[in-house]
Amino acid sequence: MSQSIELTERAADHIRKMLEKRGEGFGLRVGMRVSGCTGYAYTVDYVDEAKEEDHIFISQGINVVVDAKSLLKLEGTTVDYVKQNILNYGFEFINPNVAEACGCGESFSFK
Repeated sequence: MSQSIELTERAADHIRKMLEKRGEGFGLRVGMRVSGCTGYAYTVDYVDEAKEEDHIFISQGINVVVDAKSLLKLEGTTVDYVKQNILNYGFEFINPNVAEACGCGESFSFK
């Protein structure tokens, strides 16, 4: 399978810093859960090991771990780390598979 999940340099730098701060870690887990008014929300967590059924992609030198079910809808996604408002930064997902997002930007649906 080709590289499915990409990280921008900013996202990779942030993840490296967070893994270093934790003192351990295998990489970043990216997934989805049912949520919000349009159907789904992204999930992000630092992981210490991958599960047997996970797919692992390496982007910018970082392991990106995705479960098989989420991978179907995350194919081709780029993860960035951006300023979201005056005080907060966070991950932003550029997902070509999203059909629409709710007004607050917290949930989305697929094509």
